[in-house]
Amino acid sequence: MVLVPLIRGCVQLLALPILALSYLGLWDPICKKIFPFVMARLTKRYNCKLSKEKNQLFSNLREFAGPGGKLTLLEIGAGSGANFQFYPPGSRVTCTDPNPNFEKFLLKSIAESPHLHFERFFVASGEDLRPLADGSVDVVVCTLVLCSVHSVDAVLREVLRVLRLGGAFYFMEHVVADRSSWRYFWQQILNPTWKYLGDGCSLTRETWKDLENATFSELKLRHISAPLNWSPVRPHILGYAVK
Repeated sequence: MVLVPLIRGCVQLLALPILALSYLGLWDPICKKIFPFVMARLTKRYNCKLSKEKNQLFSNLREFAGPGGKLTLLEIGAGSGANFQFYPPGSRVTCTDPNPNFEKFLLKSIAESPHLHFERFFVASGEDLRPLADGSVDVVVCTLVLCSVHSVDAVLREVLRVLRLGGAFYFMEHVVADRSSWRYFWQQILNPTWKYLGDGCSLTRETWKDLENATFSELKLRHISAPLNWSPVRPHILGYAVK
């Protein structure tokens, strides 16, 4: 369809200053500093809109606690700590994020979450969790992260490595819309520019296929239309997978 590249070109023209900065290698450092401020605000609104879905998603976390009854949890791409309020009291939480500028927002959320025990925070991508030993955690959580990683498959391999046998991976991600919908039309138009504004975020990933192809023993996954004002990111998947 000729209309898609035409409108896409117009959008890219509007974003020309950002594209120029990116070409010169200047945009990424700027985005890395601005993005945490923006996300710290947006995730509060996101939690308000999807509090019901998040409460349901994390309602059975305790079932995956280890033999001692304590839940050892790793959150990949923890950002500003938007999920902390949904974790069971006494959970032992380790956080990672590839952007070190999130740490001050994360520390604020930690101070506001006395019901949790925080082990540590380290800067790392989801594709490389080498500081964590094999089979060392009960649960891995990842929300609104797989849209921006370099390789979903590599992240899932690391998740399976660090999870103990019988542990679970919890996810909530926006995904590509149905190809016959207007939402998909706009995702195609916005996607090339969106990644610069969203620190690598893609609007067109079929993340459920990566989860289906991973070697989990059980997968509980459902598709929803999130009650968000941002139409391009309304299609969501959420659920959990057991190692």
